[in-house]
Amino acid sequence: MKPAPLAVKPAPLAPSSTRRSGRGRRGQRTAAALLIGPFVLLFLAVMVVPIGYAAYLSLFREQSSGLGFGGTQTLFSGIDNYVRALTVPALQTGFLHIAAYCAVYIPVMIGGALVLALLIDSTLARAKRFFQLAAFLPHAVPGLIAAIIWVFLYTPGLSPIHQFLDWAGAKADFFGDDAILFSMANATAWQWIGYNMVIFYAALQAIPRETLEAATVDGSGAVRTALSVKLPMIRSSVVLTTLFTCIGAIQLFTEPETFRYDATGLSPEWSPTMFIYQAAFSKHDYGIAAAASLILALLGALLSFVVTRLGNRWKEA
Repeated sequence: MKPAPLAVKPAPLAPSSTRRSGRGRRGQRTAAALLIGPFVLLFLAVMVVPIGYAAYLSLFREQSSGLGFGGTQTLFSGIDNYVRALTVPALQTGFLHIAAYCAVYIPVMIGGALVLALLIDSTLARAKRFFQLAAFLPHAVPGLIAAIIWVFLYTPGLSPIHQFLDWAGAKADFFGDDAILFSMANATAWQWIGYNMVIFYAALQAIPRETLEAATVDGSGAVRTALSVKLPMIRSSVVLTTLFTCIGAIQLFTEPETFRYDATGLSPEWSPTMFIYQAAFSKHDYGIAAAASLILALLGALLSFVVTRLGNRWKEA
């Protein structure tokens, strides 16, 4: 008669191993907190707190009494500041100005950056590093300095551009009502087109060389390869750059604020950001300035959503 087999019980996990694994998880959580902590604090300080304070200011208004000699009172107004901001003709006109500006600026910016990136990426290009640096250098110039440079270049009697036009027997008024929109778009594109070109060029460098060689073997020329192979493969970068360009365009402030001293067609409230600046620091109406700021932020979020959805549909197509 065979003896019954002994039941083998699994050995319990050593307590020391459990303690080590627990300490390892706690160490990972601590390291993650230390790495993420500075970002969270900075995000709260420069994003959440200012937006929360703006939302608080937008719910109140200041009212003077006694012909201005009795001081001011802060009164709760609810959504009245938002209604006032949306019905002010100056802000409505400012949004129309920005829409016209975007219609000129965004195609020039994205199209120009793409053309430069494709030209530098082509097999016929020489001195690629030099042309990358030359195109990117204007972005290193601060925005205000760049605007002042273009004011000089647009001013008759000072500008070499006007001297050349006089020599050629032509005239141009870059500050005129019909040209000022294109003048501002040109100044902004000059500063940012090289930055976007670097993004597109980096995306082009990530395309597998085998794919480009296969297109060449199939008989595709340089232009056909650029349009049918390269552009579809960097569409994510194009969508992202278009999104950033749209958000930056609706915040236009430096160029119109600098040009308006020479261009009679630019009012102090020409763009939404200029309207907000005048409301806050000239009229001291912080309630309507805060409300207009939040409306502009919501518009930026809406543009982000629209551009992202259109980009996703482009990818699917």
